[in-house]
Amino acid sequence: MASMNPLAQQRAARGWSQAELAGASAVSRTEISAIETGRLVPSVAVALKLAAVLGESVETLFGTAAAHPAAAWA
Repeated sequence: MASMNPLAQQRAARGWSQAELAGASAVSRTEISAIETGRLVPSVAVALKLAAVLGESVETLFGTAAAHPAAAWA
């Protein structure tokens, strides 16, 4: 089974539905669903809204340097 998207993990950890997150962040529920399933990459504005409502960094929700490691030097 594939692991949950970090946005979905943070939302679920709070016991929130997609609709509750949508209401708190002023982002549509369908957009949240699309982001969680990987069908949509959020705009900077949407990423910032979601991070603020969840009290997390954008990097925690949507990627970090660890998720994209630098090439090893020869």
